[in-house]
Amino acid sequence: MVKAVVGEESQLQLAEDRLSRSSEPAQVGLVIGKLNSALDRGFVFDLVPTQNDAGQPACSVLEPAKDNKKKGSKSKSQTSDSSSNLVIDKDWVAEHARQVSRMMVGGIKVVGIYVWASEAAFKNSTMVLCQTVKGVAEAASTLEDDLDVRLLIHICYSPRRWTCRNCTLSSNITSSSLRPCDFKMGRVLTSLQTFKCLYNFDLRLPIYQEKTSKSETLVDFLCNGISNYVKELQGAKAVIDGNLVVNDEACTTEGLHEVELLLPFMKDMYIEACSQKDVVGVVNFTGSLCSFSFLNSKEPISQAVADIKDDIIRSLRSRLDIICDEADEDPGPIDNGIKEAGNDLASEKPVSQLVLHSLRKNCNLSLPRRVFVPWLAGTYICDYLQPSETLEVLKDHCVELMSMEAPNDASKILEPEEEAIRVSTRSFWDVVIPYCSTSSSTQEKNIEITGKENSQKTSKSPSLYFVAAVIILLLSVLVGFVFVRKS
Repeated sequence: MVKAVVGEESQLQLAEDRLSRSSEPAQVGLVIGKLNSALDRGFVFDLVPTQNDAGQPACSVLEPAKDNKKKGSKSKSQTSDSSSNLVIDKDWVAEHARQVSRMMVGGIKVVGIYVWASEAAFKNSTMVLCQTVKGVAEAASTLEDDLDVRLLIHICYSPRRWTCRNCTLSSNITSSSLRPCDFKMGRVLTSLQTFKCLYNFDLRLPIYQEKTSKSETLVDFLCNGISNYVKELQGAKAVIDGNLVVNDEACTTEGLHEVELLLPFMKDMYIEACSQKDVVGVVNFTGSLCSFSFLNSKEPISQAVADIKDDIIRSLRSRLDIICDEADEDPGPIDNGIKEAGNDLASEKPVSQLVLHSLRKNCNLSLPRRVFVPWLAGTYICDYLQPSETLEVLKDHCVELMSMEAPNDASKILEPEEEAIRVSTRSFWDVVIPYCSTSSSTQEKNIEITGKENSQKTSKSPSLYFVAAVIILLLSVLVGFVFVRKS
C-alpha cells in the first residue's frame, strides 16, 4: 500500500482550473505517474481526461427522479443530492488506459484514475469507481507491477479539496477496498533524472511441429517468444555512463545518462533447431530499439535499470498489439510489410491470422517504429508509426489520447530508430539444408583428407617393404661372403 503521494503542483493546478471552468457535473480520467513499493510512495505527474469516441465525457451523474414542479435546468447544487450516483463507461476508460499506456516510457505509467464529482456522488459510487480502477490496472499492466494497489484521486468541487485513496486490486470489490493515504502537491518533474538505452537484439525462435488442434498465429508466437525472453533480459547487467551498476546508490549527476545492457552468452537457437526432430522452421526477430527511463531523485539507480528493461518488453508488445488492432479494424486484405514470395496467403489474411504451420515459404514483417514527443519538463512520451504513416498521425494521437498538442517543429520529435524492427520466418528446409550442406562439405573434406592420408600410407608401404627386403638381401650376401672366406 502506498502511504504518501506527491503530485506535480503545476500540472495539477492546471487540471483543477480546467475542471472549474467546465460546466461538467462529473469527469473521469487517468492518473499518470509512478508508484514505488520500496519507498511506499507515489508520484503523480499529470491528469488526462477520458472522452468517448464522440468527444463526450465518459462519466455522468444519474439524478434521482424529481417531481414536475422541481424540474428545471440542472446545476452543480442539484448534483450534490444525497441520492445522486456516477455513471462511468468502465470499458471505455479501460481502453483509454490501454492506449495511453503504449505512449508511456520507462518510469512513467498509468497508476490509477481521478474523478471530478461532488462528495455525495463520490460516496454513492465507490463500487463502480473501484471496478473502474481495477479495469484500468488490468488494461495497463506492466512487468514491474509489484504493487496490488492503484490510486483513486477525488477532486471535490463543493467544498473544493483533493483526496487520494489506495484501491486494492482484489478479486472481490468491497467497501474496504479503498484506503486513504496522505496527499500533497510539490515539485516532482523537475527532479527527474533521464536515462537512455539503445538496445540491439537478435532472437532466433524455432517453430515446432503442431501437436495440438489449436493453430498458433505469427503474432501469438512472437508474444510467447517475448515472454520467454523476459527472464534473460531481466538477468542482464547494466553499464551506466561507462560504470557497471553494482549497488542501489542514488544518481547524483545531472544530464542524460547512457545505459548499456550486457546479456550473457546464449545458445544459438538457429543451430540448435537443426538438431530437433519436430522443428518445422525458424522465426528471426531482430532489430534495434530506443528506450527512455525517468528516475525520481529519491529512487535508487537500480530502479532506472528495471524501468529500462520493462520499457523494452512493453515496447515490443505494443508494436504487436498495434498490428493486431489494425488487422481487427480492417478484416480485408492488408499489407503491413508482409512479403511472401510465390504465395498469396499474406494478401488474403491479416497479420493476426497468419498461421505459422501453414506457411510454406519465407515471410517478412516490419514492425512500427518508435518516435518520442516532448511532454512535461524535459520528459518524453512515445508513439508508433507504420512505414506509410507520417507525423500528422502522431499529432492526432497526442490530441485524442493525451489531450495535448504535439510540437509543430518536427526537429523536436526524436526518431532514434532509423530502421524498423523486422520479423522473418524460414521453413525447415531453408534452415536445415544450408546447415547440412556445410556439414556435408566438411565431411567431404574430411573424407578427402583421410583418403589422401590412406593413399599416402598405401603408396609408402610397398616401398618400405622393398627397402627392407634389399637390406636383408645385402646382409645375407655379406654374411655368406664372410663364411666363404673363413672356409
